[in-house]
This record gives sequence, C-alpha cells and structure tokens, in this order.
Amino acid sequence: MLHEWLKDSKHTVIFTGAGMSTESGLPDFRSTNRGIWRKKDPGKIASVDALNHHVEDFTEFYRERVLGVKEFGPHKGHQILADWEKNGLIQAVITQNVDGFHQAAGSKQVHELHGTLQKLHCQSCGKVYDSAAYVEEDYYCSCGGILRPSIVLFGEMLPEDAFSAAFELAKQADLFIVLGSSLSVTPANQFPEIAKQNGAKLVIVNQEKTPLDNYADLVVFDRKIGAYLEETDKLL
Repeated sequence: MLHEWLKDSKHTVIFTGAGMSTESGLPDFRSTNRGIWRKKDPGKIASVDALNHHVEDFTEFYRERVLGVKEFGPHKGHQILADWEKNGLIQAVITQNVDGFHQAAGSKQVHELHGTLQKLHCQSCGKVYDSAAYVEEDYYCSCGGILRPSIVLFGEMLPEDAFSAAFELAKQADLFIVLGSSLSVTPANQFPEIAKQNGAKLVIVNQEKTPLDNYADLVVFDRKIGAYLEETDKLL
C-alpha cells in the first residue's frame, strides 16, 4: 500500500523521531540504562539553567551524548530515505533527532526541529565549532565563552527557520510519513495533524501506539523501520 502511495504522491514528507535513531544503536534521550543517564535527570541537566549555573555537569552530560552519536551512524532506513529523496520520491525530512544521521546518509533537505549534536557554538559570541571539541574535553571558545551543543535546550524556543519550513512542508504534503515518533512532544506533533487537515494521507510507523493512530490512513506496529522501508523500497 505505502509503495503505491509513494508513487502517486507529488509531495511526500517524512517525519522522524527517536525510534529512527535507536535502530542505529543510539540510546534514547530519556534512557536510564547506562552511564550518566542513571545519575542525571535529562530534564534538568539539558537546560539553560544548567548551562548557566552548572557548567561542569552540563558539559559532562553532553560529552557523553556527543560520544554516543560518534559511536554509531545511519542504518539502512536512513540510506533508503536519502535514495528516495535523490530519486524524487520524497521532498524533505523533518526530524526531532539531533544525531545528524539523515545528513550522514546523504539526505539534503533535512529540517532539524531540535538542532544538532554534530556542531557546537559559543554561548557568548556564536562562533561555530565541530563537536569533536567536546570529545577532546575542550569546552571554551577562543573568546572565553562556553561552548554548547547547537541543540534546543529545555527553556529555549524551537529554531524559527526549521519550524516554519516544517509547517509549510506539512501543509503542502500529499503524503506524510511518521517514522519512530511517539507524537507526544508539542509543538512538533502538530505537523502530522496539519498535513492530514490539508488533505494528506497520514502513515505512522512506530513500535508503540500514538495519540494520532485513529487519525492515520495506515498504522504499522511492531516493525523495525529499516526493515519496513527496505520491504517498501523493493516494491517501488
């Protein structure tokens, strides 16, 4: 069914969440089963307050996250999406993920709602650095300011450019495919609804149920995203 909709659609948009990344082996943001995640509450340490008042805890936490991202990489599903974009089957990817795996796989039109762990910038002057600085435990800019990951922290707004682009893409979509998102985080979970309200077919592929399942045209449970996309790709 999905392969037929992909062929017929003139404007297909992909929306990815944590489930897309965990298939690469990357732990979920809120995972409690390893390292610093057992010791720290991400909701508190991944915040503007922590950056301003608990710098050592903040940088230690994010060094672990940067190391995690560098340990893993794109899986087959990321590569298929990049191929689909290259072949004109999909127009863009909207992602809640901060690992940069879509770009690493070759996707060009990627809108990162929560920023990226692949880059750092100075909190004071804005100078951009590669995240390798954190690997080397280099946490300060040449100006003396603190280096921070270029992601959205608790207490910050979503990047306006990415959010606006995602809103327009959702409105234009004929087919909107959710991959690995619980659709529980606002305002990002509004995009599938916007697409559906504007006439798009809505597909949700996720291990668990989501609040929008009854709204969707196709729901796929208990399937690995990479395997499902590979299966679909063979039918195209």
